[in-house]
Amino acid sequence: PEDAERSRQAVKNLHNRTYQPIPIPEPELSYDVHNCPDEPPPNYPYAWPIMEVLRHWPPDDPTPPAENKVHQGLCIFDFERDFDKAMTYRTQELPFVVRGDPSVAATVERWNAGDYMERLMDKVPHRTEYSPNNHFMYWQKPSGRSPATQRHPERFKRQHPRNEHRRYGYHVEAPQNWTEPTENMRMPYDEWFEHANVTDDKLGPDNPHWYYRLIGCGAMQQGHCDKGSSEYLFDELTFFQPRDSSESNNLYLVDPNQQKGIHCRFGMKGVIAENHFDGSRNTIVVLGGERRYILSHPDQCPLLSLFPNEHPSARHSMVDWSDVDLETFPNFPQAKTNEVVLQAGDVLYLPTNWFHYIVSLDLNFQCNTRSGMSMEYMPPMKECGFF
Repeated sequence: PEDAERSRQAVKNLHNRTYQPIPIPEPELSYDVHNCPDEPPPNYPYAWPIMEVLRHWPPDDPTPPAENKVHQGLCIFDFERDFDKAMTYRTQELPFVVRGDPSVAATVERWNAGDYMERLMDKVPHRTEYSPNNHFMYWQKPSGRSPATQRHPERFKRQHPRNEHRRYGYHVEAPQNWTEPTENMRMPYDEWFEHANVTDDKLGPDNPHWYYRLIGCGAMQQGHCDKGSSEYLFDELTFFQPRDSSESNNLYLVDPNQQKGIHCRFGMKGVIAENHFDGSRNTIVVLGGERRYILSHPDQCPLLSLFPNEHPSARHSMVDWSDVDLETFPNFPQAKTNEVVLQAGDVLYLPTNWFHYIVSLDLNFQCNTRSGMSMEYMPPMKECGFF
């Protein structure tokens, strides 16, 4: 039976460290991320020069820096005490983190209990990505669009909703010498776990890494978005169930009718998901382990050097953040960013088009759901060549 206090304690027991925000250097813009004002401060969230953040904590190193100090600009709200504050920031389409949601804590407790995950997923094979190193970049198989598709992009959009708004009408073409950055396969959870749950001597940026994925389709493509779809995710993550938007407690889904399923990604220690943006609102929950999120405002797009729409990895940065080539990307150091470490039980609200670069600090479970798009951040992305 569920026990809210027991679940809260289970979450607390999973937190092995406390992260300390580095003081904001401009007093007139300073705020306490653990006690943010009712209204967002000017220039929220504060952002630092990107090279300062990357040099302070190199992405290839999953070990936190001295005294666990991070360049954190995002507010952290307590679900029960700061709910109204969180709704204010969400209404203004600003990113933030929520902690202390009892329904999230109940899922965290289950997912970290004994062999619960093996029993939950049984022997069903799910999507798995393999990389010979620790870097993972989404890619779409190059396939030219027919002339009819390019003449009628709206028809293509209706027929292929998974391509969202950004790719229809484009000829996705592999550049010369391009190779697939990862290998896609399927395996059951216990096989992935055997690959992922290894000692540190078998880790490191140049060793193989595996990334596991579950999809609960829901209403997306009439529930047939993936072979072996995991519809039980809607029962496991009740806080991501689509509800009527008039419900006051529906903090995580702005437009439930536009939900695009529930997607879960399980990362092994050291896995890096390359910098990219998503063309919709995103709510992300960590249900076990820790993930470092490095975030950038959409207006930083020109400085982040993204692959264009026609590229198989469109929306992703060309820059290797682990080893920045300043000769090729001389404007990259002008970009601004901030970071936050999500621990078990944390929920991140990420507005449309916000950039995120993700580092798995240990073996972890993360799930996310999307709920429509907002227009606030479209102008800088259009100027950057998207939409």
